[in-house]
Amino acid sequence: MIKHMFPSSLAMLGMVSTLALAAETPASLMTQYAQKAGVPVSALSAQRGAALYRTEHAGRDGQPVSCASCHTASPQQAGRTRVGKRIEPLAPLANPQRFTDAAKVEKWFRRNCMDVLQRECSAQEKGDFIAWLSQLK
Repeated sequence: MIKHMFPSSLAMLGMVSTLALAAETPASLMTQYAQKAGVPVSALSAQRGAALYRTEHAGRDGQPVSCASCHTASPQQAGRTRVGKRIEPLAPLANPQRFTDAAKVEKWFRRNCMDVLQRECSAQEKGDFIAWLSQLK
């Protein structure tokens, strides 16, 4: 019985190790977005990322909305959704779990860009946004 469990345990351990290695970092995501945008990582702009965060757009109800509307003026602080649910800080320095799961990053970019911009964000915008948040101290 133990002989049969040992090989499957090793296989399971190998899968877990592979998943752990697949964890993203803000830098690796910036590289991916720069590649998708067809620009070098050095072309990503923290200044454009900050502008994207702070610029108000007409929301679905016609009222002005920006990323800062829910995430606060400081992305190093926790925010609140429209219904009052806590949002952990966006800045990786304040929240080390940010930008470590590519699927989650894409999910939230898609949802939040549609809410604020009424469209999906481009790869360049996503890279700029992460570049800005990554350099915050």
